Amino acid sequence: MFKAPSPEADNASLHRIAISLQYEGSFFCGWQRQQQGRKPSVQAVLEKAIAALDPHRPIQAIAAGRTDSGVHASGQVVHFDCSGPIPASRWAPALNGRLPSSIRVREAIERPLSWHACYSAVYRRYRYTIYNGRRPNLFLAPWSWHRYQKKLDDTAMNQALSELMGEHDFAAFQRAGSRRAHSRTTVHDAKVERNGDLITVEIQASGFLYGMVRLLMGQLIAVGEHRLTPHQFEQRWRERRRDEVREAAPPHGLCLLRAGYPEILFSKGGWYDCQPRFSLGACDPPPDPQPWPQNK
Repeated sequence: MFKAPSPEADNASLHRIAISLQYEGSFFCGWQRQQQGRKPSVQAVLEKAIAALDPHRPIQAIAAGRTDSGVHASGQVVHFDCSGPIPASRWAPALNGRLPSSIRVREAIERPLSWHACYSAVYRRYRYTIYNGRRPNLFLAPWSWHRYQKKLDDTAMNQALSELMGEHDFAAFQRAGSRRAHSRTTVHDAKVERNGDLITVEIQASGFLYGMVRLLMGQLIAVGEHRLTPHQFEQRWRERRRDEVREAAPPHGLCLLRAGYPEILFSKGGWYDCQPRFSLGACDPPPDPQPWPQNK
């Protein structure tokens, strides 16, 4: 008589693989699989490659963070379960041989079945790159937002970010359509750094709301151009004035830098800070912004 295998026996043949993943967001509708769309999702393309190597069971790839359409990732973390004979150390080269050049697996390791790429993560870190030079630059265009109207006041931008630290309700920076039960999250670090005409903004938090970084960046640019004071920036998010937060930064300047866990999973070179920082030899800044009006 045939006897169906027990769930315990089925689980005994499973292996959970965690990978450090990079992708160029310009080619995709975002991380998450979509019902329809002119562009594929990163999840769908990755799952197809995994299934070709391990066709014995349905494949689902789970990411630490769901990036939007056009957003890049240099240290996304993903897990999937497999039952085939491929050892963890061979998954990176095997997948890279089947993925398009716009997606690359940096490293792969095995984790316990209880480990989860999203729920086990303790932080996510994003970097937004702004090119603040007067003239366009073809080589920076896919990876940065070109703001050439005014020289951004990075000191004021840092001042605006300083109040974000800690746990707060950031409903003002949440796009419509979010399925989250609440809009609170904890910001661990936020800073602005200028190197000539290039400005990077890095934000690390326990989690991010739907569209949070791009909406926040739109407001931060207004501070840098003196259209909004740091105090007004703070009032908008503390008082949850979502109706006043209208401008979102374009996606191509944004990169999911990494997701972090209580334990170190990957080598530093395979996960920690894998988006190169751009550098330009000569500066060509636009004019300084006008001073803020006295009544502001």
